[in-house]
Amino acid sequence: MTKKLTLLDCTMLIMGSMIGSGIFIVPAVMSRDLGSPLMLLAAWGITAVLTIFAALSYGELAAMMPKAGGQYVYLREAYNPMFGFLYGWTLFTVIQTGTIAAVAVAFAKFSGVFFPFISDKNILFETGTIKIQTQQILAVVIVWLLTFSNFRNVKTGAFIQNIFTFTKIGAIVFMILAGLYFAFTQHAQLPDFSIPKNIFSFNYWGIFSVALVGSIFSADAWNNITFTGSEIDKPERNLPLSLIIGTGIVLAIYFFINWVYLKTLPFDAIQHAENDRIGTLMLQTVLGNAGMYLMALLIMISTFGCINGLTLSGSRVYYAMAKDGLFFKRAATLNKNDSPQFALIIQAIWTSMLTLSGSYGDLLDYVVFAVLIFYILTIAGIFILRKKQPNANRPYKVFAYPILPIIYILMATFICINLLIYKPQYTYPGLGIVFAGIPVYFFIRKKV
Repeated sequence: MTKKLTLLDCTMLIMGSMIGSGIFIVPAVMSRDLGSPLMLLAAWGITAVLTIFAALSYGELAAMMPKAGGQYVYLREAYNPMFGFLYGWTLFTVIQTGTIAAVAVAFAKFSGVFFPFISDKNILFETGTIKIQTQQILAVVIVWLLTFSNFRNVKTGAFIQNIFTFTKIGAIVFMILAGLYFAFTQHAQLPDFSIPKNIFSFNYWGIFSVALVGSIFSADAWNNITFTGSEIDKPERNLPLSLIIGTGIVLAIYFFINWVYLKTLPFDAIQHAENDRIGTLMLQTVLGNAGMYLMALLIMISTFGCINGLTLSGSRVYYAMAKDGLFFKRAATLNKNDSPQFALIIQAIWTSMLTLSGSYGDLLDYVVFAVLIFYILTIAGIFILRKKQPNANRPYKVFAYPILPIIYILMATFICINLLIYKPQYTYPGLGIVFAGIPVYFFIRKKV
């Protein structure tokens, strides 16, 4: 693979992959769980700290091993090939493909604002429990459109990503400024930032940890840039720097959007937003009915860029796995544009199946716990690799080692423990998806 991605390309890929539709929806769910404007902001603040700590930690691994596959490679080198495979297995079966499916459906859902024909009520085919509706069809079309566009060289995919990321960042900044203007000119009432009375109870922090699932998922996919490590120009510099810049900008935007929500809308309105569409409610409040259409357009732009970023980066993991003999053999090949075309096709096929099955929503809930587990294992891998490979070239070393990685591991472990206690219906199936990959791994190894 040729090195074509610049620092700007890497930063835009991170930001474009992170910003989808979650920030416009999950604050409503979180506000109901937390019951406090102060704790809603605190949740996004803690998510920002966790994500920045993780990005700083990943920077060392990314600069040390700038290879296609990213996190898959880090786990393989720190532990053994099976750990790498289990991550790639979970990424393919649920994390990447399920996220692409969900974001594609979000794109189609908001397209229906402009084209009412596109609706989950407009069923084209039905047999038994299977229903195919126009919303799903458009989602699949978008998945394949962006898959085909990524058959070209990585620079083309990055160019598309840059355009949509710049556009959506500009639109979100406009959204923030419009909300602030409304809040200050309408003399909006200040939110109640008092501390909840039960904040010192263990039960409240369990609920707080469950609420963090929404913000953590909305801030996820920042690690996708590591999947394209072999295609990045000056990876020892651009990988860690883009991780810090990209995640920092997005997390700052997320925090300010939530602050604007609280300044613009009564907290009760946030908690009971129709279909949890808090972003739409905010712009409708500020701009009237035109706000609904503007918000729909903003989310369409946001989700389109997000799908492109996820499509581009995910295929590089399957390419790396195939080169190790742990995925379809043809996925290890590149087309004339140095693009992993077969890996992109396999990804699109499974994504389309998830989109049409309608089961991807549950799978995403199941996998959040597993995602955190892999983040913990990967960051713990920094300690292992410093002992296993003490003389390896490390152009960048994690800031404040070992304190910063330890803090992340402890915080993420605390969240995982609480999820096991308070959300077992999702955490245990999430583990089941991961462990289901173990017999698959040994079967593949036996066949090789």
